[in-house]
Amino acid sequence: MGREQLSVVVTTFNSAGTLDACLRGVAWADEIVVLDSGSTDATAAIAEHYGARLHAQPFAGYSAQKQAAIDLASHRWVLLLDSDESLDADATAPLQRALLAPDCAGYQLWRREWQFWRWQSRRGRLNHYVRLFDRQRARMSDHEVHEEVQVDGPVGVLDVVIDHHGEPDIAGRVAKANRYSSLQQADLAKRRVGWLRLRMVAYPTVAFLRYYVLRGHWRSGWAGFIAARIHAFYAFLKYAKLYERRRPRD
Repeated sequence: MGREQLSVVVTTFNSAGTLDACLRGVAWADEIVVLDSGSTDATAAIAEHYGARLHAQPFAGYSAQKQAAIDLASHRWVLLLDSDESLDADATAPLQRALLAPDCAGYQLWRREWQFWRWQSRRGRLNHYVRLFDRQRARMSDHEVHEEVQVDGPVGVLDVVIDHHGEPDIAGRVAKANRYSSLQQADLAKRRVGWLRLRMVAYPTVAFLRYYVLRGHWRSGWAGFIAARIHAFYAFLKYAKLYERRRPRD
C-alpha cells in the first residue's frame, strides 16, 4: 500500500525572497497549492517554476486566507507552510513515513526561528505547531493573529524542523509587533481581560523571562536578548492598546 497523497498549501504576498526555498523543500509532494493575494514581484513565476497550482484572491485575514488555501487542496492530507518557512532534505523521509499509515488526525512539527543575524540555538526550546493534517478533520481557528490548525482527533509529533526565516532585521520585527498587537485587539475584545494597568506593568517582564530564560533564547547571545525584548514590547503593546480602546472618550 502506498502513502497518502499530499497537498502542500502556501499563502503568499510579495514572497519572492523566500518562496523558492519554501517550495524547493517540498517539490516531492503530489501537489503544491499557492494562494496569492496580489503580489507584484516574482512570486507567481517562482510558484509556476515548481508546478504549483496558483490561485489569487484579496487578503481575507491570516486565518481565513489559510483556510481558503486549504479548501483548494485536491488531497485529503495537507502540509501547511508559510511562504517564509522551509524544510531541508532531512524532513522528507519522516513526512513520507507518517503518510504511509497515519495514526493521527494531525501532526505537530517543530519550528526554528531566524533571529536577525543567526538561527535560534537548537538547544533552546523550539515551538511546535500542527502543520501536517487530515483536512477533513481539521480547520483553522478564527483568531486574527496567532491562528492555528484545530484538529478533531489525536495529534502526534514528528521529528521535523521547519526553518522560519521571518523578519530579517530589528525594524521588521518591531513593525510586526506593532501590527500584530493592533490586529489582536479583536481577539482580546472577545475575552474578559481585566487588571489592564497591572498587566501593562508586570506582564512584559513575565513575557521577557519566559521567552529569554525558560525558552532558552539566552543561548542565542545578543540576538536572543533583542528578540526577547521585542517580544516583551509586544506583550506591553497589546494591553496598552486595549487600555486605550476602553478609555472613555473626552
